[in-house]
Amino acid sequence: MRLSLRLSRSPVLLALALPLAAALAFSDETLDKVPKSEGYCSRILRVQGTRREGYTEFSLRVEGDPDFYKPGTSYRVTLSAAPPSYFRGFTLIALKENREGDKEEDHAGTFQIIDEEETQFMSNCPVAVTESTPRRRTRIQVFWIAPPAGTGCVILKASIVQKRIIYFQDEGSLTKKLCEQDSTFDGVTDKPILDCCACGTAKYRLTFYGNWSEKTHPKDYPRRANHWSAIIGGSHSKNYVLWEYGGYASEGVKQVAELGSPVKMEEEIRQQSDEVLTVIKAKAQWPAWQPLNVAAPSAEFSVDRTRHLMSFLTMMGPSPDWNVGLSAEDLCTKECGWVQKVVQDLIPWDAGTDSGVTYESPNKPTIPQEKIRPLTSLDHPQSPFYDPEGGSITQVARVVIERIARKGEQCNIVPDNVDDIVADLAPEEKDEDDTPETCIYSNWSPWSACSSSTCDKGKRMRQRMLKAQLDLSVPCPDTQDFQPCMGPGCSDEDGSTCTMSEWITWSPCSISCGTGMRSRERYVKQFPEDGSVCTLPTEETEKCTVNEECSPSSCLMTEWGEWDECSATCGMGMKKRHRMVKMSPADGSMCKAETSQAEKCMMPECHTIPCLLSPWSEWSDCSVTCGKGMRTRQRMLKSLAELGDCNEELEQVEKCMLPECPIDCELTEWSQWSECNKSCGKGHMIRTRMIQMEPQFGGAPCPETVQRKRCRVRKCLRNPSIQKLRWREARESRRSEQLREESDGEQFPGCRMRPWTAWSECTKLCGGGIQERYMTVKKRFKSSQFTSCKDKKEIRACNVHPC
Repeated sequence: MRLSLRLSRSPVLLALALPLAAALAFSDETLDKVPKSEGYCSRILRVQGTRREGYTEFSLRVEGDPDFYKPGTSYRVTLSAAPPSYFRGFTLIALKENREGDKEEDHAGTFQIIDEEETQFMSNCPVAVTESTPRRRTRIQVFWIAPPAGTGCVILKASIVQKRIIYFQDEGSLTKKLCEQDSTFDGVTDKPILDCCACGTAKYRLTFYGNWSEKTHPKDYPRRANHWSAIIGGSHSKNYVLWEYGGYASEGVKQVAELGSPVKMEEEIRQQSDEVLTVIKAKAQWPAWQPLNVAAPSAEFSVDRTRHLMSFLTMMGPSPDWNVGLSAEDLCTKECGWVQKVVQDLIPWDAGTDSGVTYESPNKPTIPQEKIRPLTSLDHPQSPFYDPEGGSITQVARVVIERIARKGEQCNIVPDNVDDIVADLAPEEKDEDDTPETCIYSNWSPWSACSSSTCDKGKRMRQRMLKAQLDLSVPCPDTQDFQPCMGPGCSDEDGSTCTMSEWITWSPCSISCGTGMRSRERYVKQFPEDGSVCTLPTEETEKCTVNEECSPSSCLMTEWGEWDECSATCGMGMKKRHRMVKMSPADGSMCKAETSQAEKCMMPECHTIPCLLSPWSEWSDCSVTCGKGMRTRQRMLKSLAELGDCNEELEQVEKCMLPECPIDCELTEWSQWSECNKSCGKGHMIRTRMIQMEPQFGGAPCPETVQRKRCRVRKCLRNPSIQKLRWREARESRRSEQLREESDGEQFPGCRMRPWTAWSECTKLCGGGIQERYMTVKKRFKSSQFTSCKDKKEIRACNVHPC
């Protein structure tokens, strides 16, 4: 139910629609001075009240604290008060810069209500948002949808009502300025405005670096089976959209988002063969963070003038439907050339198909399906990314897209990097490995693709990592190795050779229990230039067993994850792999299938590595029982001191976050006892106290705020003679008081006023009542005007504490 307040002498309060009259102490004289304005919503910008400079306990904040807005994008806007402050009402508007707000076109963007019990649009100014009900509050939230391109800068302004109205601020904590963003940022999709004018084609390599780990995202981090699924995407034209923020996930996107399976997505991409130049695929990454000795997943693709955009996605696993990726990244420059390098940090986004809020939430389809959107730190208190202060989410991955070659005649002839100029490299003859015994290396990575896609000579590279250098006086050879090469099908011996992609990950098993089939696919990256047919298989199938014995007590398990790193850095150690329970037994029994496996692993001999450390211990408990604290973990030095110094850290400290600490109710001291409410006989008197802080987060509730006790002044006398004596005494007392008032009366222009009367009793014991007092005219001089000499009245709120 919406409450309205009609004050014929206060158009400003009427414009704000504040149902708080009982709580605002405005005198009649103050209301008479309010100017009247009939402009479009402009009167809410000229509201009267007490403004305090630097009103820092109230703040208006846009999620992520951006300085720019993207046209058409939704932003979460929060108006908050720092405890113990609070506000009862508010008004929120968005104006174009340097506009007054007196015309409809002065306002920018649109607000969207999140909680109808908290917020509503103004009845007489529908572009503004105000409160639905008057009550104490410390925070409200709404969505603001940014205006279309070309609007320019926008000013978000707020006013708050606590006791009196606070002005709209032109600067400070209740004002936020956002200017229009003219290019894509943070991976948000922007439709290309101009067609590409570049010539020839360009070849790129996409490399994906996972940074989602327990160290960077400690809350509820899934230690088992954390991974990124196989990457799937393509280079395409502006007429085809693989996925985009604000759009709906296709069936292929849904399967990637929920299952990590790229099969359906690849099928959808290949069906758009006229709009797609290259299908982008790369292997899955286990674990989710990037180990130093494992090559990051990568894929190569090409672009041309009509298909100059690239999009890709990969699932964050385990999760309900969370992914990362790029959408419609334009690799064509305005100068008719090809972008040299793109480096983009990625945050997770929600596909809108599953309503889970934690990494391992059970399946809960979102019906109806919602639009794709970025995750935020305020989505749900149980979310692993939740931050009560509404900060930005720490990036979980980084993608690097680097140009490795250009082909065909180029419009832009300005040389921009040596990557397109490949020198001839003479083959190095190595009859034996000349690596010194004091240098400990990892294994060589696979050879990269040739830098030349034609029959011109190019080069390819492989890498290895230097793990230990036992003798600093003996130099260790390079960690990179190069070889000359040519494009596929250029040499005599490989003229009929097919170039195949890597196998993508296995599809889910065809059945949920028992023995079924699964498959995986690959595709032809380069057909033989001699015109022969590729005979290499593009699909493989094999049997898979989910549960050998299907019964009501059977479990549905995920596939085994990759093996963890060896527990020892040298000598004999152990390594583990894990899987999870996807579906518990139907009869409610415990799942008996094993969720982890361990086996021995051998590392180089320990005497060759001077620094030998034990594995990290488990993280300690948080140092606090609520709120923000710290936690630690340790490891030990296991190698002997004489083998060399070890500078590795043995202890790590990081922040931890537990639920907010409970805040108990806080009250003022008791007031003095009131006078007895009877002049004779039995009566009562009361005392009160006010609530300074409402209980929060499960704190102790507020005790009573009103107390009363009996009082008895004297017996009421019924003897007429004695009663007359009492009357005579009272009359003499009033006469003496009148003489005092005549000497104490206040002087006003044109008249003399009697002193203010005492405040009347409060109309309510709790929940907000009213007290009144009066000042009457004692004597009016002949020269006075009626409007300047009249009785006065004041009203104030009382007993505003809740009942």
